[in-house]
Amino acid sequence: MPIRLTEFINPKTFISVPIVPEGYLRLNLSFGYNRRMSIPIDRLVRSRRKTVAIVIERDGRLTVRAPLRLSGPRIQEFVESHADWIAKNRTRLQAVPPPPARRYVDGETFLYLGRAYPLTIVPARHPALAFDGGSFQLAKYSHPKAAEAFEHWYKQQARLFLTERVLAIAGKLAFRYQKIHISSARTRWGSCSSLGTLSFTYRLVMAPPDVVDYVVLHELVHTQVRNHSKTFWNRVQEFMPDYKTRLAWLKKNGKYLM
Repeated sequence: MPIRLTEFINPKTFISVPIVPEGYLRLNLSFGYNRRMSIPIDRLVRSRRKTVAIVIERDGRLTVRAPLRLSGPRIQEFVESHADWIAKNRTRLQAVPPPPARRYVDGETFLYLGRAYPLTIVPARHPALAFDGGSFQLAKYSHPKAAEAFEHWYKQQARLFLTERVLAIAGKLAFRYQKIHISSARTRWGSCSSLGTLSFTYRLVMAPPDVVDYVVLHELVHTQVRNHSKTFWNRVQEFMPDYKTRLAWLKKNGKYLM
């Protein structure tokens, strides 16, 4: 059944604090207007979502994610009503130096489950990239496609590790979900659809296991509480009393998990 816009847009101002990598800023709100200011939208993505989301990319570009049936003028009005937030956080992003570009050379380190491991370039091997528990080995002939090789490897590990952690945590705490999806998302660590599908970015397996568990629990709680209300955070704390410490690590170090 199609989702009716009027069933999901709350007339009261509501700020949702999502899980995002440091270096990306996201604002989920419903409607509440302050003042008008012309702000261009660089990218508009429509989907069957409940809220409007403003995403400021690392380079300052503005992406807006909106419900399918929300009109263009209302989206623009919504964006312009949060001009101060956009300006403040664009300035904040400009002050954060980007992580150094990857070179994929001998000795360069790559994160896996919170630890940094060195890369060794080898004459040949199959598959092109492997991890032996102490280092990564990349075949020399695959160097031009090293980024793709690492992404493929991380996605494989994310599928295995996150499936294991979701099964363990959901089973222990009696949560129910439909399926697990691994994405390449850069603006969120995880999400939970209205149908109970849990999505996680593959980059999450670069974080320590206890941080991964926090994100998993966060999304599992969303299968029961769909927003970031006080009730939601109380549930998270009930199951994970130290979640704030894990979230703080993610906010501080998320920019390195790219």
